[in-house]
Amino acid sequence: MLDLRERPFTDRGSRLLVMAADDGSLWIARALYETRLADATVLTGLRVLSGDRELPVRRALPDRVEFAGGVTMAFAGPDTLVLTGRDARAVWDGGEAPIDGVLPLTTPDGPSTGGPTPGGSSPGGPGLDGGAVVAAAGARWRAWFDRMPAVPPGLRERAEQAWWTLAVNLVPIRGRESLIPSKYGYVGLWNWDAYFHAIALRHADPALAREQIRILLDNQRPDGLIPDVVHDHGVLAETTDLPRSDLARLAQHVGGPPDPTVVPVTKPPLTAWAVWKIHEADPDPAFLAEVFEPLARSQEWWFTRSDPDGDGLAEYLHPYSSGLDDSPIWDHGPRAEPPDLNSYLALQYDRLGDIAAVLGRDPGPWRERAQALVDRMVARRWNGRRFVTRVGGGEVDVRTPLEFMPLLTGRLPRQVADRLVADLTSPSFWGERPVPTVAFDDPQFDPDAMWRGPVWLNVNYLLVEGLRRSCYPDTAAELRERTLAMVRDGGGLYEYWNPRTGRRAGRATSGFGWSAALFLDLAHTG
Repeated sequence: MLDLRERPFTDRGSRLLVMAADDGSLWIARALYETRLADATVLTGLRVLSGDRELPVRRALPDRVEFAGGVTMAFAGPDTLVLTGRDARAVWDGGEAPIDGVLPLTTPDGPSTGGPTPGGSSPGGPGLDGGAVVAAAGARWRAWFDRMPAVPPGLRERAEQAWWTLAVNLVPIRGRESLIPSKYGYVGLWNWDAYFHAIALRHADPALAREQIRILLDNQRPDGLIPDVVHDHGVLAETTDLPRSDLARLAQHVGGPPDPTVVPVTKPPLTAWAVWKIHEADPDPAFLAEVFEPLARSQEWWFTRSDPDGDGLAEYLHPYSSGLDDSPIWDHGPRAEPPDLNSYLALQYDRLGDIAAVLGRDPGPWRERAQALVDRMVARRWNGRRFVTRVGGGEVDVRTPLEFMPLLTGRLPRQVADRLVADLTSPSFWGERPVPTVAFDDPQFDPDAMWRGPVWLNVNYLLVEGLRRSCYPDTAAELRERTLAMVRDGGGLYEYWNPRTGRRAGRATSGFGWSAALFLDLAHTG
């Protein structure tokens, strides 16, 4: 069931969203890259009337919106909504039209311009059959839900919401079907989001999962960098920008923002990891052969282009590249080396070794590089208590779960791994709803401020995997169960959650793609 607020009426492949206004009418907006829905409105004040009596919405389902009096709304195509029924009329701000069988509301100019044209032609041409439109929409959605990964009965309601979220977040970007993070402004194929999305898609549509990887690799730069975003107007692979909050904090901490400099931007290196997960679900050596060299070039980029001090440990050159651009790590400068980055790179080396083995190549050199990188991390960044975060050549004392990401490597000395797990399960990070993105007892903890305290599912997911790879299955199972319970009971699929209340935190977006994808994968019983 859709609430037409957090869960609007929309469809796979469509940029249109139908939502409820505070006065009970409906409004329609178009999802555009980096644009608020309020700035992309195409129709407001939509009501259905019979005579002078308003026919209210009775219920909204993935395939249709049902009004009193037998009137139904459904999608006839990505840019065409239809109202079907008899003896009723639609009114909206600036116009009205009778509903006598079928009333198309068409946006003929596509996803970026133009408003609806009531009574306009549909993709099927004149004589559109409203009953056939509704039936076709129902069949499409039944087919999608029939492919949902299996989950326990107690998680099914939230899983269905998650599976719906993934479907409606599929839109064409530059002619290719892309799973976007959210239709609320995040209308583009974001780099690491695509990897998390692929993890869920692999269970039902591995070809579509592979397509998300291909889109990114097809836009890889010659130097090996995989861009941050592929969007309607091109790609984002470099910037002079800093998040506004980061600029303000840098002005406070270092006397003013740096001069604008073009900096390459990407996202954390998890491409080979995602490729291998798809392969585990649906083996495809041809795909591995296709992507192997691009993956190797991406891995090399981090050490040749993103290690400015040449110490063999890569750094994030820009907050955007970390994916954590509101983290207090960035209060201290625009470049940082938290422990997650080189952990991902060590994991990538091992996954490149796995892929090499399938392709009949020697995995040994990749395994050796993985171990060498972990040894370097332990020798240079382990202080006997934790892995440190370095910014501008110095250490910062903020506590984040990034210091536990070396567990992902599965290669830590046992005494180091034991200390990390003890820290993770201490009151600093472990609660009814772990894991906060800043420690509960850190002075900078804020349960509602994006990466400054809320729970993010991708962090928890990676920690569950790290615990498993480092042979702590019981702790991994406990974190998985607490994460699933938080999402099940938290009211929706949000960008992030308040760890104190378990509800939507601050300004978190709803209908968020990787939250839906990772919840499904954690819940999957197949």
